[in-house]
Amino acid sequence: MRESGMVAAACMAELLEAVRPGVTTKELDSLAEKNIRKAGGEPSFLNYRGYPASICTSVNSQVVHGIPGNRVLEEGDILSIDLGVKLKGYHSDMARTVPVGRISKEAQRLIEVTEKSFFAGIENAKKGNRLNDVSQSVEFTVRAAGYSVVRELVGHGIGHELHEQPDIPNFSTPRRGPVLKPGMTLAIEPMVNAGRAAVIWLPDGWTVQTADGSLSAHYENTIAITEDGPAILTMI
Repeated sequence: MRESGMVAAACMAELLEAVRPGVTTKELDSLAEKNIRKAGGEPSFLNYRGYPASICTSVNSQVVHGIPGNRVLEEGDILSIDLGVKLKGYHSDMARTVPVGRISKEAQRLIEVTEKSFFAGIENAKKGNRLNDVSQSVEFTVRAAGYSVVRELVGHGIGHELHEQPDIPNFSTPRRGPVLKPGMTLAIEPMVNAGRAAVIWLPDGWTVQTADGSLSAHYENTIAITEDGPAILTMI
């Protein structure tokens, strides 16, 4: 899992360096596949349940699962990149939302709060805590900033499969969820909207967008629960 996470993080770093006005999302996808395969891995997303690309590229009001194509990134856009790597039978999964050139202060704040909510969540990703302790901390941070947490999409367990149990909501639920134990590996991924929480699926069947057209940001890492607290396996 650590090796897979290192490959994913290195690939993400390369992609973030390549993000600039004038680049197409398809060019980023091609770069990702090249780098993952060069490192001896496979893109976890490619052909997963029919998904046609190696990464997800979601722009502005797109929340997740945007399909790379001929869209040209423009100054002022924000771009969410989600990627997964399979290496030696183990998956890793991570996402970042980044500016394209200069962006508005509000867009920058959304990105920062989304990242902050992830770290607030994993402060409670400790042996003996419940999964809902993580979810509750994410939601509290987002709501305190005046934003909304997407409720139709959640994080997940990860390991030999890209998506495993348990589901990991970014919001508190009546059920406290399983007890966190050393050896668990989880993909924690706040998805945060500047406006309302509601989302819609576009006709391509994959791309999820905010229902009100507001901006959305995404931040994800694969973590491991250890005796000494959470270990981030996909940190750049």
